[in-house]
Amino acid sequence: MDHMLYVAMTGARQTLQAQALTTHNLANASTTGFRQDMVAFRSQPVFGEGLPSEVYAMTERAGVDNTPGPLFTTGRELDVAVDGEGWIAMQTPDGGEAYTRAGNLHLTPGGILTTEAGYPVLGNAGPVAIPPAEKLEIGADGTISIRPLGEAASTLAVVDRIRLVKPRAAALTKDASGLMRLQNPPAPPDASVRLVAGALESSNVNTAATLVNMIDLARQFEMQIKMMNTAKENADTTNQLLRLE
Repeated sequence: MDHMLYVAMTGARQTLQAQALTTHNLANASTTGFRQDMVAFRSQPVFGEGLPSEVYAMTERAGVDNTPGPLFTTGRELDVAVDGEGWIAMQTPDGGEAYTRAGNLHLTPGGILTTEAGYPVLGNAGPVAIPPAEKLEIGADGTISIRPLGEAASTLAVVDRIRLVKPRAAALTKDASGLMRLQNPPAPPDASVRLVAGALESSNVNTAATLVNMIDLARQFEMQIKMMNTAKENADTTNQLLRLE
């Protein structure tokens, strides 16, 4: 009975963790460029003194679902969406490098191009800095062109190029803040990555499927609690029989 109780207890605990991850996905169903986390269960032997005769349930974040989300048009000149595979490189507060699909970019008062979270977008030689301009255009290859103040409408000057990368999906990991990081950065620029200007990529979370998964996990948790109660009842019955002897 202790085997039954142990398996049910670890299963219930891991189901709660899976439920928390699924809830996190659902909460980000409207987050621009969000990639949902995948979860999987597996049995893990209990190692220690003696033979590994017991197993317990273990939840693993099986990875990130890299299926592209749908694109929607905004018409905003600083909005870009990655068309197909690829990522936008940016600089993190610790001086490192991370990657995102969220292309809702902004300009600081000092002219630094940043993500919505405030991380500087990387260009050919570090963070992208844009001088004051009357108009700004971002090309499909990430090239940033501006019409300087006081210049004719036909005058465009290239100031930098957003660094677009396409590392192997298996080499990327998601950190606690939701940013994608590479095991051995930096990733080299990839000319095959293309942008769609004036558009954004939605989250790839399927709301209906996620809600169904949450219901399924809730039922699994209820079943595991019932197994724990059954194990307790069996133990109580056994104790009563031993007292009769």
